[in-house]
Order: sequence, then C-alpha cells, then structure tokens
Amino acid sequence: MSHLKALKLTSAVPVRATVDPVQRAREKMVAALAEQKQMAEAKIAGQVFAPTHIVRRKNAEGQHIEMETLKRVRQGWFSDASGKVFFATRYAGKPIEFAKDKNAIEVGDMAALPKVIDTLVEAVRAGELDAQLTAAAAERGQMLRKAK
Repeated sequence: MSHLKALKLTSAVPVRATVDPVQRAREKMVAALAEQKQMAEAKIAGQVFAPTHIVRRKNAEGQHIEMETLKRVRQGWFSDASGKVFFATRYAGKPIEFAKDKNAIEVGDMAALPKVIDTLVEAVRAGELDAQLTAAAAERGQMLRKAK
C-alpha cells in the first residue's frame, strides 16, 4: 500500500475527440488522391507501384498475427481510343460528379495527371467537393442499412 501512496491518484474521464464528418471525408479523399498521384508518378517513371498495408490473419496455430500484404488500389485514370487520358474518382463506392453530369476530368497527356490531382487535392481541402462527398456517404449509408 505504501507504493500507491507515493502516486497522485485522481478520477479522470477521457475526452472523446468529436470528429467532424465533413473533415473526415476530406481527409479520406485527400489520402486517396495522394495514393493516385503516387501511382501515376510511378507509371510515368516506368516503375511498379506496390503499396502495402497491415492486415490481421490467423496463423497455423489459430493465433491472430499482423502481417504486411500488398494493397489493392484501382487506378483512377483511363484513356479513350485516341489516347486521351481522363481522371475520375470515387468516394464511398460512388463516382463523384464534379459538375452536373460531369464525372471525369480530361487530362490529355499522362504527364499532366499529377498536376491535375494536385488541383483536385486543393479543391477538396477548400471544401469544393463537400456536397458530393456527403451525398455519396449518405447514399452508401442508406444502402448498408437496407442490406441488414
């Protein structure tokens, strides 16, 4: 008991950080765009883009262990028959419309793609896509609730 008397004891309640859902959506979108930029830069440089992440799996003894595996990332750009490059992005499983009935950005050349992604990141940080991100998340939430 004398050891406990040497410590300063108190009753404390941890404060839960209230995360703004709009800010969380922005951060997720910026992270996804940063990953797309890294993938585009690797493609332009002729390198292989192989991101990894930590997953929990069971080993042979049935214990949960953490291991590093390759992360599956879909590329957000595509090209048409003439070779023109377009960039489209998704959030909550839904394609994002940048304007009415406009779901892609015409990039032109693959070398210009990282700059276009940087512009998109700035737009997300400025809140220009908040309405689209919120609508996509709400639609995704409705779909998940119906599935139960």
